[in-house]
Amino acid sequence: MPNAVAHGGWGPTLGGQVIGGLLARAIEQQVADPDLHPARLTVDILRRVATEPVRANASVLRAGRRMCSVDATMTQGGHVVARASALFLRRSAQPPGRFWTAPVELPPIPDEPDVIAENMPMFIRAYGSSDDADFPWQHDGPRHAWVREFRELVQGESMTAFVRAAMAVDITASMANFSTAGLAFINADYTLTLSRLPDGPFIGLAVQNHSAADGIATGSTALFDHLGPIGIGLSTAIASSGFDPAGRR
Repeated sequence: MPNAVAHGGWGPTLGGQVIGGLLARAIEQQVADPDLHPARLTVDILRRVATEPVRANASVLRAGRRMCSVDATMTQGGHVVARASALFLRRSAQPPGRFWTAPVELPPIPDEPDVIAENMPMFIRAYGSSDDADFPWQHDGPRHAWVREFRELVQGESMTAFVRAAMAVDITASMANFSTAGLAFINADYTLTLSRLPDGPFIGLAVQNHSAADGIATGSTALFDHLGPIGIGLSTAIASSGFDPAGRR
């Protein structure tokens, strides 16, 4: 049963982070082996999800010696409104050698706020333009963010590291698709890949790329915690208007 703070910036519908978080929670409950690591989660948002009761169910599609595949669905009013698939891989010894990745430098982790506004589902510290844009990401330059979940996803439950990552990566679509004119793309899906689970409450994101044509956009972010990189976020989105960054609509 969603409460008022669960809706996102596109009106009185559930925010993508809530949808992904609930599906990730259902998926994680199907995997009891602690050596299986959630390496990939893909969330498909099939229709706008009203701020009304929803149900998330998951089942193991295939379990092997080194992997486990889990599918999940979210239903509302008898209709499937979102779905997810996840791949768990067994942890093992790290191979030797040096690896290369594109260098990314994030701003330092911000101080924790004393108060979170009642209408804000999470704490986000956005970094981008320093001019008079309506929102820090509303420019044609680098964009970063640190995210911290303060609220329980399900009342009375502590949030796991996997669920926190699944919720944080939803903002990949907003970060990657902002332009100098604002945000006019709504995400249709997103994918989270994790080489390891985040350590600590803060998750950092840095936009890596964006491409768009004919009202279709793709974008990606690099994900971090206080120790360094943890994975990648990927989003596909379709042109849409009516975004309100404060979630007041």
